[in-house]
Amino acid sequence: MEDLPEALLGDIIKRLPRTTDLNSLSLVSKRLYAVEAELRDAIYVGCGVCPVTVALVTLSYRFRNLCKVEFNYSGWTPHHGIQLANHGLYVLSSCCPSLTDLTLSFCSYIDDSGLCFLARFKKLMSLRLEDLPEITSAGLLSVAVGCKSLSALRLMNCKNARSVEWLEYLGKLGSLEELVVENCRRISQLDLLSFGSGFMKLQKFEFQNRCLPNRFKLDGPSYVADSQSRYDFCCDLMKDLTLVRITTEKEIGLCCLLRKCKALENLSLYYVHGVHDHDMITLAQNNRNLRSISLMLTPQHCEGYVYRTTLTDDSLNALARWCPMLQSVELTFFGCEPDWPEIGFTQKGLVMFIQSCPIRDLTLGGADIFDDKGMKALSCARFLESLKLVCCIAITDAGMRHLERSPSLINLALELCDGLTGNGVAKVARARKLETLTIEKCSRISLKDVQGAAKTVHYTDDCPGFKEWLDRCVYGSKYES
Repeated sequence: MEDLPEALLGDIIKRLPRTTDLNSLSLVSKRLYAVEAELRDAIYVGCGVCPVTVALVTLSYRFRNLCKVEFNYSGWTPHHGIQLANHGLYVLSSCCPSLTDLTLSFCSYIDDSGLCFLARFKKLMSLRLEDLPEITSAGLLSVAVGCKSLSALRLMNCKNARSVEWLEYLGKLGSLEELVVENCRRISQLDLLSFGSGFMKLQKFEFQNRCLPNRFKLDGPSYVADSQSRYDFCCDLMKDLTLVRITTEKEIGLCCLLRKCKALENLSLYYVHGVHDHDMITLAQNNRNLRSISLMLTPQHCEGYVYRTTLTDDSLNALARWCPMLQSVELTFFGCEPDWPEIGFTQKGLVMFIQSCPIRDLTLGGADIFDDKGMKALSCARFLESLKLVCCIAITDAGMRHLERSPSLINLALELCDGLTGNGVAKVARARKLETLTIEKCSRISLKDVQGAAKTVHYTDDCPGFKEWLDRCVYGSKYES
């Protein structure tokens, strides 16, 4: 090892992703210790590091090329010692002048005064602030003004953070390429319209509201129904858009982005009220490079007394016609029943959509309209490699057997599908020579039934039941940070 060229040794070290492996490697020899320290560009600081300011000085002295630092005090108790505080950020700014990426999570002792020190990081490009209860809009404004190189800002679960000044400043500056706001209860979707011209350069945008759509209205000081000037912006560069638990009416709110985007590649709409077929048709016509779409739909009142999910086969037809690169699709339906309330899509529309697009990864959740006939048509999808079915109660072993003829299927996941048996699933898995088979809480499938049926089998029978799955869809960790 001592005779290896420096470049080759460095390449070996870069291929070790785990911190524990790097720490072990650095103990082998002085040379490895020095090379590893030279190449290490990221560290993680958690509850066990105390006193943290002393540790920062030591770590920065050893790792002189640090670019990324994460502080995470999730699960912290007073027994863990003192957290990172405002002075610690001042020390960090002195020790790590080349820092480009900083994450502060669950830092209870960081307030606006501490955020002011972030201006000392002249190269800071990415900032993630999660569960910082003491920061307010004043601190965020100091970040917006002081961090001139900032291109990505993620703000999550900061209950006292407000808008509008810092959003307006960042919007006029036009430097952000990524903006994520999740579960900040004092920041509404209408406040985010203050970002204005900043949307022109934005490539990734995510807004997630903690409340369900039917629990809040478009009101408050930010709501001005006739203020159309607030919508006078474009977002031609946006590639990733995620909206979670928001409502819109009469073309008011963040759903206006669906009509403004021109370059979307990934779209996720989770429990968004007020999106209709004309929105999806416009989006499909304007975004020919769309590669991934994830829709989680709940029933809404539409067309008078009709109560169903608002999107219909017209949306599927538009996506099939105008989005020839669509490869990943997730369709989950919450709160729908076979009789009432209904799903706006039909099985015929879903089959047409799946067969018309080059879909490689498909997830169907709560799709009670999809039965064995749909599975027969699904088996003809030429490009389908990965299929996940969650709580699809109308599918039986007869429908599952059609997948034996699926030309490209290599990954199959089943969750809460009580119409399927272990014998039926195992036959399909062995016939298709699956790479992975995942079974979660399917009451009629045992581990013995599927053991060895695929190269890799994941089986759990202690995951949440149906009610818990519905709760997880609404509040689950997949849609939260």
